Amino acid sequence: MRYEIKGETLPVAVCYLEEGEVMITERGSMSWMSPNMKMETTSNGGIGKALGRMFAGEAIFQNRYTAVGGNGMIAFASSFPGQIRTWDVSPGNEVIVQKSGFLAAEESVELSVFFQKKLGAGFFGGEGFIMQRLSGHGTAFLEFDGHVVEYNLQPGQQIVVDTGYLAAMDATCSMEIKTVPGLKNIVFGGEGVFNTLITGPGRVWLQTMPISGVAAEILKFMPASK
Repeated sequence: MRYEIKGETLPVAVCYLEEGEVMITERGSMSWMSPNMKMETTSNGGIGKALGRMFAGEAIFQNRYTAVGGNGMIAFASSFPGQIRTWDVSPGNEVIVQKSGFLAAEESVELSVFFQKKLGAGFFGGEGFIMQRLSGHGTAFLEFDGHVVEYNLQPGQQIVVDTGYLAAMDATCSMEIKTVPGLKNIVFGGEGVFNTLITGPGRVWLQTMPISGVAAEILKFMPASK
């Protein structure tokens, strides 16, 4: 498979497949394609993995696009202003991504639900609680909201992130949802109740404009219902 990413604030990943090559994606991610791309809807791993994706906030079924009768082309556009990043997934190079960040991947890439070790407050932590693990082998396309800032954490080094700003991290990192200490901070701080604590070693990618934050700001200007 060859690919190119076009556009800046509203990017699209255009993939060029040889005959027989397959791409997987969530429902509704395909933007345009050549006529010889055959689509099939599948649970991609059985009912167990399908229910896991549902629990992670993703679609139960995935779409498989296969180039039939010759080379094919298919494009996947970002759903929000931001960036599309590619990952070469392989054993030992797995990535944990926010539940809405998966765009598309080669068929050999596997998706599963990722849970942090401590549930506790994390069960109420919103976006940061449930994420997706990408494993297997192949190229994956991920979409992030806004600009992406990367940090490379050393073993034991930590960073505190407001829930929702965590876009992705290496599978070698660990994460924990923490409650903001102090009642006054919670009531008057205006920063939310939960933060995500990430511990290295590994790389961390943070997004500057999570769609949940944009929606919250827009909501402030919506007229109150009577």
